[in-house]
Amino acid sequence: MSKGINSRNAVLTVKELGDADRMAQSAGTSEADLMQQAGQAVAEAIKRRWTVREVVVLCGPGNNGGDGFVAARCLADAGWTVRVALLGPRDSLTGAAAVHAQRWTGSLEPLTPATLTDAMLVVDAIYGAGLSRKVEGVAEETLIAVARAGIPLVAIDVPSGVLGDTGESLGAIAAALTVTFVRKKPGHVLEPGRSLCGDVVVADIGISDAVLARIQPTMYENDPGCWVDAIPLLQSAGNKYQRGHALISGGYPQTGASRLAARAAARVGAGLITIAVPDHALPIYATALISIMVHPLLAHEDFNHLLDDPRFSAVLIGPGSGVSEQTRARVLAMLGSGRPIVLDADALTSFAGNPAELEWEITGPCIITPHEGEFRRLFAATGDKVTRARAAARVSGAIVVLKGRDTVIASPDGRAIINSNAPPTLATAGSGDVLSGLILGLLAQGMEPYLAAAAGVWMHGAAATAFGSGLMAEDLPDLVPGVSDRLSRPVAAK
Repeated sequence: MSKGINSRNAVLTVKELGDADRMAQSAGTSEADLMQQAGQAVAEAIKRRWTVREVVVLCGPGNNGGDGFVAARCLADAGWTVRVALLGPRDSLTGAAAVHAQRWTGSLEPLTPATLTDAMLVVDAIYGAGLSRKVEGVAEETLIAVARAGIPLVAIDVPSGVLGDTGESLGAIAAALTVTFVRKKPGHVLEPGRSLCGDVVVADIGISDAVLARIQPTMYENDPGCWVDAIPLLQSAGNKYQRGHALISGGYPQTGASRLAARAAARVGAGLITIAVPDHALPIYATALISIMVHPLLAHEDFNHLLDDPRFSAVLIGPGSGVSEQTRARVLAMLGSGRPIVLDADALTSFAGNPAELEWEITGPCIITPHEGEFRRLFAATGDKVTRARAAARVSGAIVVLKGRDTVIASPDGRAIINSNAPPTLATAGSGDVLSGLILGLLAQGMEPYLAAAAGVWMHGAAATAFGSGLMAEDLPDLVPGVSDRLSRPVAAK
């Protein structure tokens, strides 16, 4: 994935978008023109979604309010009944916001809950993404009144109270639609901002690609465009060995987790999968798995001998392993082999008492997939989710997949991808084991670890979405081929 701005999936911080605005103005586009484009885009998005009705536009004292004045004028020009309510005195507006406020010739009233009378749609242009304090006073009272009345809300940039760089809410209410500009911000894809924004429309306001190319973002929203060119191709003259051989450390008595991971690795394309299991667990695994090989271990040392086999191209430990000294020792042996490795669940928790030991031993390609609880046991990082994942990746040297509805994939070099396609049905036992198997299967085929992690997370969400309600983790592996087929490129000649 390029580090440049060419991807439409780039996610820009509030500062980066402010820099883009300033560069566009330096190149000859006035602030008033940019505001005109923004407000017009809001009006167009509203007209596409709703029929003509009475609208109240709530304007704040800054540029967000200026966008609101433009949107109000455009809707009124199109025959909509529009009233504008302003927070604070009109003469407090400055710059382009003052220019567009002067162009508004309709009614203007103080912003209070009383302004909502007869409103069938409300436009929130009070505060933008740069807000750093809680929504209070009459603005808070009015937004609460909107929510209580059940009036559909359209937010300009972000719902007032959502912090653009973190998604944190400082008094926001949920919007049905959010119209933002140029690119999404972290607050549009990180929870709770993601849920509060409703449907998000990203509008082009005339900032050129030449201006955007100078930003060089390091954050993206997860999408096949980020990694599909790196997905391993099937070779027309290929064989199973060329598609990789994945090794999984199988647990006992919790056997289901590693079996789920193995099936996921197979469905995502790994040519061979072997699960190494305690000898007494062999009957359980062997009767449940057909095309996946099961290797019995009579003693702990047998696993280390298995790692001497050069045919294994990627390894996984954690699902169902149990928190123990044996799991810890096995993790260290697998890291020492130098193979691409996925560490999940118990493989991480086994180092909760001494995380520095794990960090010290990560010297090769490694992906760790903690949920929030596991993350807190290993890392002292604070801040928003992207900041914490980046800090953990930097200190550990691993690709960090910090799971949740807004899973963040972070690389030690500072790059980050935020996933936004995970449905709530993924909150079910075993789904994380399937995810680790998907990532393992892509790694085994030679995919670059950062992109393999991002692809596995997105495919995981897409498979769950395809199934719908009633999802169980064991449903997911069989849905992966359908997801893969929609991503597939032509079979390559060898």
